[in-house]
Amino acid sequence: MGRGARIRHVLGALCLSALASGCTDLMPPDPVLKPVARPDKPAPEVPVEVARPTSPESAALRSYLNEVQRAQMGQGLLRRDGGGSDTPFTATMLARNFEQIAFFNEYDGNFAGRGGASPLRRWAGPVRMQIIFGDGVPPSQVRSDTAAIRNYAARLDRVTGHPVAIAARPNFIVIVAGEDDRADALAEAAARVPGISSASLGPLTNMRRDTYCVVAAYAAGVGANTYTAALAVIRAENPDLLRLSCIHEELAQGMGLANDSPTARPSIFNDDDEFALLTRHDELLLRMLYDPRLSPGMSAAEARPIVQTIATELTEAGPV
Repeated sequence: MGRGARIRHVLGALCLSALASGCTDLMPPDPVLKPVARPDKPAPEVPVEVARPTSPESAALRSYLNEVQRAQMGQGLLRRDGGGSDTPFTATMLARNFEQIAFFNEYDGNFAGRGGASPLRRWAGPVRMQIIFGDGVPPSQVRSDTAAIRNYAARLDRVTGHPVAIAARPNFIVIVAGEDDRADALAEAAARVPGISSASLGPLTNMRRDTYCVVAAYAAGVGANTYTAALAVIRAENPDLLRLSCIHEELAQGMGLANDSPTARPSIFNDDDEFALLTRHDELLLRMLYDPRLSPGMSAAEARPIVQTIATELTEAGPV
């Protein structure tokens, strides 16, 4: 059953037609005041990257998501600084946020409604990630997204103390694909990873426009709360920062932090989209999740005193 779907909401009014509404940032070039000397040798030709033609639906979605990013950044959202003096938190706050994020589901199994309370869930075995790109993703984006996902996997490995890497025999697939090729990428993912059934992919195939990315984690082994497979889907139409933000949140949620909380700050596990990238607060949540004093299947009540002890240890110097 899928867990932890991430659906971001656009805040504020968007200017959807730059030319029509006058919100364009384009300025006319400065006039050339004197002739430019002809070079002795012709400049080498720069290869032009030609992307595969996209459907009108994909092109419209790309335009929409670019406006979303611009509107959010204009409101001071999608911060990349990880928080600072304006976002202190205490051990009590960290423990409270962990309970809300680790012991509840953001959505139900069909991503149609809010989820409820849940036992602690996480991986027991190594997390082996692989990336599937849609055929329409241009080579430059493939290179940059591959580097971003590889670097982030190494960060998750370091922060959690649990093995996470890009590796063979995957159990965690990261799909970066657009409207035109997402269905093919999902079919390929289901063929690569045991435990991901084709029947579970319906909500990931038909994503709403305001769903920028989503993750589903599966417990197909003997332990009902131990993840054995996961699948993250990131729209290729997302502009660079939104796409990187999706990578950070979906892969972290796929580790077991399945919910969001309006009180979590500074955090990407908050629907307000104030922060785009994993923060120091979020690193501590991941470290708590994989602390050996906690175990899959624990209820929030069982784990609460242990969680408070761990949070106190991690913030023993005072507010972070």
